Parts: sequence; structure tokens; C-alpha cells
Amino acid sequence: MRRISASELGAFLYCQRSWYYTRQGEESDNQAVMDLGSRVHHSHSRGVRQSQLLRWLALLLIVLALLIFLWSALS
Repeated sequence: MRRISASELGAFLYCQRSWYYTRQGEESDNQAVMDLGSRVHHSHSRGVRQSQLLRWLALLLIVLALLIFLWSALS
């Protein structure tokens, strides 16, 4: 018995005929557009990860600056 993913269920609910053709191994007519969409999503995902990393780095620098300030004020 074959396992069905959530995205496959979504594809079936969106268009049963498209889902059927995909299961038969047919390639979509707009494959180039779908590939472009995948590249855009991957690029956006990279940007989100970079912004999260920069946010953590900024928080670390703020904490470091506060520690240096407290150290110099108490000395």
C-alpha cells in the first residue's frame, strides 16, 4: 500500500485530473513556471534564514554591549 502525502491530498482536492496525470507520470505543460516558482521559494527561504541569523547576532551584540557597559560602570 502506497503512502499519500498531505501535498498530494491538496493536489487531489485542487484538481483531480491533474493529480491523476501526475500519478501516471505525465509532466505538466507549465513546468518551466513551476520550476521558477520553486527557485523563488528557495531564494526567499534563504533570505529568511539569513535574517534570523542576523537577528540573533544583533541580540548577541546588544547583550555583549550591555555587559561591557556594566563592567566599565562598576570598575
